[in-house]
Amino acid sequence: MKKRIIEASGVAKAMIAACAAVVSIGAAQAADIGNGRAIVERTNCAACHGAGLDKPVTPDYPKLAGQHADYTYWALRQYQMGGGNPSFGRDHAIMAAQVQSLSESDLKDIAAYIESLKGDLVLKK
Repeated sequence: MKKRIIEASGVAKAMIAACAAVVSIGAAQAADIGNGRAIVERTNCAACHGAGLDKPVTPDYPKLAGQHADYTYWALRQYQMGGGNPSFGRDHAIMAAQVQSLSESDLKDIAAYIESLKGDLVLKK
């Protein structure tokens, strides 16, 4: 009986250590809003999504300002992976071209910047 409790305790300690490692890795890779802003300005996202990224030039383009970072990151990543195959990713030639040269870290930075903008897409607490 004691042996099983000790084994379970060892497993629990290993799980806690693994979780702590994952959390610390996430913190070490925190998004850089300033870099995201620089990329957004350099790639001229406002040309389609409007000033402040909340006034698209046509209804065909989405408002971005205030969008959740995780949603934006995965949308951008899907444009990178799309390659003309809509079942694998998003298929939009302009967006695919915009994000092809960006790293995953750049995409996270852009997403964090977009989430930091004031917008009416999501309710802020």
